[in-house]
Amino acid sequence: MKRAWSILLACVLLSLVSPAQDRGFRTVRTHVPLDSLVMSDPFILADQATKEYYMTGTGGMLWKSKDLKFWDGPYRVAETDSTSWMGPRPMIWAAEIHPFQNKYYYFATFTNRAVKIDTFRGNAIERRASHVLVSDKPDGPFRPMKDPIYLPPTKPTLDGTFWIDKDGKPYMVYCYEWLQNWNGTIEKIQLKPDLSGTIGEGKVLFRASDSPWSREKDENGKDRPNKVTDGPYLFQTKTGRLGMIWTSWVYDVYTQGVAYSQSGTLDGPWVQEKDPITPPNYGHGMLFHTLDGKLLMSIHSHKNVNGRTLRRPCLFEVDLSGDKLVVGKPYIP
Repeated sequence: MKRAWSILLACVLLSLVSPAQDRGFRTVRTHVPLDSLVMSDPFILADQATKEYYMTGTGGMLWKSKDLKFWDGPYRVAETDSTSWMGPRPMIWAAEIHPFQNKYYYFATFTNRAVKIDTFRGNAIERRASHVLVSDKPDGPFRPMKDPIYLPPTKPTLDGTFWIDKDGKPYMVYCYEWLQNWNGTIEKIQLKPDLSGTIGEGKVLFRASDSPWSREKDENGKDRPNKVTDGPYLFQTKTGRLGMIWTSWVYDVYTQGVAYSQSGTLDGPWVQEKDPITPPNYGHGMLFHTLDGKLLMSIHSHKNVNGRTLRRPCLFEVDLSGDKLVVGKPYIP
């Protein structure tokens, strides 16, 4: 009898759970203004098939919107294998959703903090890597594919993004983190035709030290290039010029710059623009067309509020009609 009452009580409690909850029993909010959200590395997919916007980023959660102004979420959409290198509860950074061949691919950085792969200059380096999950729908669930590992397990990598180069082959473009090499790189690696794994080895496209605008002080207070590479994203201008936005620091100011490929392919050589392209304290941007065709940049602000770093998703107008990316005024939906 006691067991029957326990089962009945459990059923009653389950019936009281709000239907507006995701698979992880996280309360989902509705009609949330964009400017009230807190999120790093915001990536927005404008999906013409569903006529809806899907925003993801660091944290592994997803938000949905019909108009870019009000959002519903957060929804938990990534379902990883607890027996894999990621462990049971990996940290998820900088997630992106890319439609490809009638499926949706979730490019993200996963970190297993319980595993240390190296110690460099006194810093213990955690197992961290870019990886790809797949779903039939833009809002998931996204699940692992064939290959358990995309990038070398001995290297910390992050911020993987997607590009199909002029050779028609798909690639992941990612950062090899500065923590281990002390001069972060942006690299490419070929993906299998169905994106289920990688082919061959990564190739360096450029290094953090190639940037003329990113700066830091060394141990003696002398100026030098900053060592951080962060948030690469590829685009083409109307003239066909291949560009890449990426983020680093100007001393303590989070900053985004741009580079252009002289060959028009990922192989470069990549030439860095002299000056940053966005206002100070903005970074990790991406570009997308709204459902009605307007080109925008999604990016996060980086501000210190009462001793705490606060990052919020923001939108800017952009222009690719010429030979360069031109960032315009903030866009308020």
